[in-house]
Amino acid sequence: MREAVITLHGLWMTGFEMTLLRRRLGGCGYTVHPFAYPSLRRGPRTNAMALRRFVDSVDADVVHFVAHSLGGIVVLHLFDQAPLQRPGRAVFLGTPLAGSRAARRVGEWPLMGRLLLGASLAGGLRGDVPAWHAGRELGMIAGTGNTYGVGRFFGGPLPRPHDGTVALDETQAHYVNRRLEVPCSHFGLLFRADVADAVCHFLRDGDFAPSS
Repeated sequence: MREAVITLHGLWMTGFEMTLLRRRLGGCGYTVHPFAYPSLRRGPRTNAMALRRFVDSVDADVVHFVAHSLGGIVVLHLFDQAPLQRPGRAVFLGTPLAGSRAARRVGEWPLMGRLLLGASLAGGLRGDVPAWHAGRELGMIAGTGNTYGVGRFFGGPLPRPHDGTVALDETQAHYVNRRLEVPCSHFGLLFRADVADAVCHFLRDGDFAPSS
């Protein structure tokens, strides 16, 4: 059975920063397909339409999703629009399912908020996101390093624990099947070997711990 993983980057990113994670997922036996999208110019719902076409082009029996931050919200919109997809699992890395306090604060800034966040607020970082309609297992890996990051720099104090950009409680939702907390930053989730290992375990077994 052919299994593929589609990766999605976060706000302001291009997907290049996920290169190491993709390489590690490839080492677990998956064929990895990076999906890049304009995070500022188009909103999550519109980007999900493009993702749908991209998914249709992937030649595999099983299609998993690994998404960082805003990328997870794009995946939510994908399954809201087209819930009937090939089987697979999904892992979100620091995705603010409940919305981002920092983004909402920045969004209130005249002109600068629009420049920094673009179209990512509506249906996305504001918190007005669709529920999980995928009918598949969803895992969340969240950072708890309480580090400095763009969320604290632009948006002010974040409630602890947080990863410097997204607070832990912002990653919570009732439809998340498994959770893993890692003491690192929001961006650091992409580079840790233990995070990549946990993602591989979840895609294979539906849990972050190695199967016995």
